[in-house]
Amino acid sequence: MTIELRVLAEDEWDVWYRTLNWAFGGAIGSAEEVELWRSLTEVERSIAAWDGDRVVATASTFSFGLSVPGGDVVPAGGLTMVGVAPTYRRRGILRRMMRQQLDDVRAAGEPLAVLTASEPSIYGRFGYGTATWQLSAEIETRDVRLSPPPGIDDVEIRVAEPADVLAECEALYARQLPLRPGRPARLPRWERFPLHVPAHLRAGASPQLCVLAERAGELLGYARYVTAPAWTESGPDGTVIVQDLEAVDPAGYAALLRYLMEIDLMSSVRLANRPVDDPLLHLLSDVRRCALRTRDGMHLRPVEAGAALAARRYATEVDVVLEITDSFCPWNEGRWRLSGGPDGAVCARTADAPDLALSANELGSAYLGGISLTALAGAGRVRELRPNALTAASTAFTSPAAPWLPHNF
Repeated sequence: MTIELRVLAEDEWDVWYRTLNWAFGGAIGSAEEVELWRSLTEVERSIAAWDGDRVVATASTFSFGLSVPGGDVVPAGGLTMVGVAPTYRRRGILRRMMRQQLDDVRAAGEPLAVLTASEPSIYGRFGYGTATWQLSAEIETRDVRLSPPPGIDDVEIRVAEPADVLAECEALYARQLPLRPGRPARLPRWERFPLHVPAHLRAGASPQLCVLAERAGELLGYARYVTAPAWTESGPDGTVIVQDLEAVDPAGYAALLRYLMEIDLMSSVRLANRPVDDPLLHLLSDVRRCALRTRDGMHLRPVEAGAALAARRYATEVDVVLEITDSFCPWNEGRWRLSGGPDGAVCARTADAPDLALSANELGSAYLGGISLTALAGAGRVRELRPNALTAASTAFTSPAAPWLPHNF
């Protein structure tokens, strides 16, 4: 039968979500988790692929605002909940859903599309490039010491119920939004998301716990975490699993990290997702005992290349003509002159000779300033067509803080 793609109806969500879980191995989450994802789903931006009366593939889009270099927040469509039933693969269904999703993002006036990938090899053919990286660490607290910055002893740590202090924590998160590219603005319906503990963390672990760092009553930061107790013949061997760690100054950050490292009966602190320039790299006595590892985070693609490039600011003045190839969104193809700097930018089509040649994938990778055009050129992914154009553009695209997506979606 012909596979029909259509917008999801509210009363079709349950069968749609069951198909998604089937595609991801069949493990249905808790009732609380299912209800959370139901509340977050924008059904009017969700796609169901039907074979007769069966849903055989799913995809959805979240409406996001994304922080970009310079501190502005840019509308972005967040691709999510993509799944194809195992018996319906290799029939072009995913490609059709990607086509519809990007057309819908463009129609909504969102110049960017973003996603987190279950398998990063999938989405390059649709123009996405890796735009952020995440650092993981597992600190062996018996052997690693903290080197505290000045002012740490002026910081008080207070235990709180996560739900009771959610508004204060979210206000602090919002203050941090313009300081690092890649952060999503928390829009309505997302206020419950920080309190959700994923299933893989819940097994054998405590309920979510929260501590605040304060100085003279002013909130400096917070940490949300669970503890996973364990014992060996030698004694306690538990793990502190950190979900969120935010702070507005070095002393607040270090005080929270010290607290997490000194929790009784725990021998390690696990942080699964931190920015690659996280302060912990410079606060700990022995990073070799922290099992440091990096992996891809958010993948990004320009949906409207000119609007996307004009929406961010640049570290230095730049005037460069980019020749962009984009077979999946051909309206982006051609030459674009980008002119701008720290105060803003404009980007428009031009007939002038190109300075750099790259595809939408590379533009997506470089857009947030964490992956340099020079590095991409070293891999043969960006071509310099005018001498010195690469260095100038690469410098302008950089961000002082590494871009980071603090949570999946």
